[in-house]
Amino acid sequence: MTLETIIYGIGLLLVGGAVAGLAFFGVAELRVRALRRNRLAGALAGGVRNTTVERPTGVLPDQLLSTVRRLGQQSAVRDPAKVSLLRSRLMQAGFYSREAPVIFLGVKAALMVAATIGVLMTLPMMMGAKGGNLGGLSTAVVLSLAALYGPDQVLKSRKSRREREYLDGFPDLLDLLVASVEAGLSLDAAVSRVTEELERRYPHLTVHLRFLVLELRAGRARKDAWAAFADRLGIEDARALATMLRQAEEMGTSLGETLAVFSQDMRQKRMLRAEEKALALSAKLTVPLILFIFPTLLVALMLPAAARVMRVLG
Repeated sequence: MTLETIIYGIGLLLVGGAVAGLAFFGVAELRVRALRRNRLAGALAGGVRNTTVERPTGVLPDQLLSTVRRLGQQSAVRDPAKVSLLRSRLMQAGFYSREAPVIFLGVKAALMVAATIGVLMTLPMMMGAKGGNLGGLSTAVVLSLAALYGPDQVLKSRKSRREREYLDGFPDLLDLLVASVEAGLSLDAAVSRVTEELERRYPHLTVHLRFLVLELRAGRARKDAWAAFADRLGIEDARALATMLRQAEEMGTSLGETLAVFSQDMRQKRMLRAEEKALALSAKLTVPLILFIFPTLLVALMLPAAARVMRVLG
């Protein structure tokens, strides 16, 4: 191992550490802002007083945050339409801060810069070795893919996890709404009551319900508040509920009966999703059976016969 290879290896480790640090710092900053906004919503909806969320302070984190924010602002200025779409995706993933799109774009830009530096550092390694250097090429490809698709994949994974919770909790939400409305509560009071009941089981869904309660208390029209609630969740069931409530309000139909029918429909949909997963299990088990179980059974069945044949021939 030559000295040049050692130096390039140390440089790649530093670049990789910088990429990982930028990604971790960006996600941590977005989570802190989301947690602060969630606690503020809980305080306004439920009367909690202590809403302070501490985050590490220092010269280096502040400078890094300002650099990331400046890069994000430059990216946002170049494509304003992209910022609106990105804000919707970030809200569906649980990042509600106003500066979340700027921080996200800044992290992506910083990761691209770090990945570019890392790829440039691998070029001498690939050019210096005879026949190319597979390790340097692999490192360059990994850094490029991590910078290009890493933040989007993290955002997509976080959004998918929350959507599964929303889909699981929506039938329970509707059942509690039906019980509260039939007990004599208004729809707004029923939402406040249901928010308290679902807090432990579905914490992320409860956050969106608290925002809905705040919008209703602020005087926003019910149909607009429920439409915004559906946009924040990003699932079809929420959009169908918002449409159903708007139509029930415009046509003057019974809200309790409408919610009961819709709740039964959501229960049937959840049962159909469970049955679909159960029926798909046999197809998913085909590949493990072929690759692992069948060869083992074949060896176990054929080994005694092979031993007898070897004994006869011997």
